[in-house]
Amino acid sequence: MTTLDVDAVKAFVTIADLRSFTRAADELGTTQGAISVKLKRLEDRLGQKLIERTPRSVRLSAQGALFLESAREFLAAHDRAVAGLSSVRRRFSLGIATHVGGPELPTLLARLNAHDPALTIEVRLDDSRDLLDAFDRGDIDAAIVRREGDRRDGEVLAPEHFGWFATPEFVHRSGEPLRLAASSPTCGIRNLTNQALDSAGIAWTEVFLGCGAFAVAEAVSAGLATSVFSCRLVPAGTIEVSRKFALPPIPPSEIVLLSTLSDVTSRKALRTLAAAFREHRPPVAFAAARPEPPHVHSSRALSSAS
Repeated sequence: MTTLDVDAVKAFVTIADLRSFTRAADELGTTQGAISVKLKRLEDRLGQKLIERTPRSVRLSAQGALFLESAREFLAAHDRAVAGLSSVRRRFSLGIATHVGGPELPTLLARLNAHDPALTIEVRLDDSRDLLDAFDRGDIDAAIVRREGDRRDGEVLAPEHFGWFATPEFVHRSGEPLRLAASSPTCGIRNLTNQALDSAGIAWTEVFLGCGAFAVAEAVSAGLATSVFSCRLVPAGTIEVSRKFALPPIPPSEIVLLSTLSDVTSRKALRTLAAAFREHRPPVAFAAARPEPPHVHSSRALSSAS
């Protein structure tokens, strides 16, 4: 029976998550050479090549991709066993922007819970702008948000593209103000939307102001108005209408992870969260920045970009 070494499996998972031997060594507080030795030991033990490494890239082999989830479960079981010996509980607060908290949110939280039972994570859902302010004040320890303005700190998790969505029956007559559904005044996407319409000379009126992104999605699904959403979080029963109504494009952005956490245990939890987000992020139907985007139908009742 093959016996796995915890440190070697941990090295493999860290390399897989960070796609870099150098960053993996920094994360684990060791050297690149030591990381390579541990990976080689694991590959020899399994008789499989797990990581394909070239001068320009580090990626999983087919066997590595198959082994990755089992490796995570192995490490999680090890951590649970060790945590069971300690009565000390740790905690940190995490903010997640409402437009980030789509269908993958339950998976992210489940992955965190399985990662370390002795770690309590207090989760707060809010607009990106409010979470950024809370992070800067020190009210929360980490945040997953849409990048705002010229701010450049944080780890990039994924690009984010936006589109205009409404029901197929939604009517916008020439000469009338465009009917909008929007979230709070602190919503960055709301401000970008209004600025884009003003620059294009398109009159608009807000006929629905919701308390949160989910309410905005419901209003658009009901045919009351149109609004801008992330292209991966399309309200139920809607189509993309930017071409139909000659609406201006909304610039793409990025989803980033901000953190002030420095202890190894909390950083491992955040790395687990970032990996889960990338793995379970659903594919976008299209990028709004592309010319002539096709209409996209969706049956998912998800949240508005905010």
